[in-house]
Amino acid sequence: MKLTLKIWRQKNRGEKGNFVSYTMNDVNPEMSMLECLDVLNETLIEKGEEPVAFEHDCREGICGSCGFMINGVAHGPERATTVCQLTMRHFKDGEELVIEPWRAAAFPQIKDLVVDRRAFDRIIASGGYVSVSTGNAPDGNTHLIGKDTSDRAMDAAACIGCGACVAACPNASAALFTGAKITHLGILPQGKPEQDRRARGMVAQMNTEPFGSCTNIGECTGACPKEIPLEVISAMNRDYLVGSWKKRDDDVRVVRPMTEWSTGSKLKIDPNATS
Repeated sequence: MKLTLKIWRQKNRGEKGNFVSYTMNDVNPEMSMLECLDVLNETLIEKGEEPVAFEHDCREGICGSCGFMINGVAHGPERATTVCQLTMRHFKDGEELVIEPWRAAAFPQIKDLVVDRRAFDRIIASGGYVSVSTGNAPDGNTHLIGKDTSDRAMDAAACIGCGACVAACPNASAALFTGAKITHLGILPQGKPEQDRRARGMVAQMNTEPFGSCTNIGECTGACPKEIPLEVISAMNRDYLVGSWKKRDDDVRVVRPMTEWSTGSKLKIDPNATS
């Protein structure tokens, strides 16, 4: 089959980019999108031209490394599919494919189809883990977890952090990604002790990064190759609000005894309060 690939080429973030069209006359319908780019790059290298830069790793839809826009759709036209899983048979003979990188302020351009997604790493580093040392792995039946709870945790944990949710969102929000990382730990017993601190830290870091605000449009879950449910955003908001109120109450209990003493108040000081 014959295809025209109109690909965004940009040498680095300091230079302007532009679309360059490449005609491919012998595309195997069974090859993946990344394999098609591999064939194109082999041709470009033989001609002495610069190959197209793109990210990849497992090529099995697991790692989340790959990802770009195809005809304005994150990961292409097939639902629940990454670009490394997308085969060329889903396109028509003679079709033109416009391929460009994720477009978001939080994902600055590196080269061609490669963007810097370290903002996601910083969100994870701010609390997306269980820090309590538990020693060896416990027996699987030590903590009984209902199937509904385990299913919800697994659905949220399926997030591969590819960035399609940010690229598809009109506001470039990272709420689906952050919500998934908070939810899959927060609803399990192992993540409960740090639930409040985790939500406060990760949401605060998300707001520090140049992501937009979530307005519940839903484009994120529609573009997500793992179909992370939109409810993880509600869970994130709930955990953040509860955690913020608990921290506020803790701060009030710390400040109140000293305030009452300094103002000469005759109110009884709570002996359980800490200073």
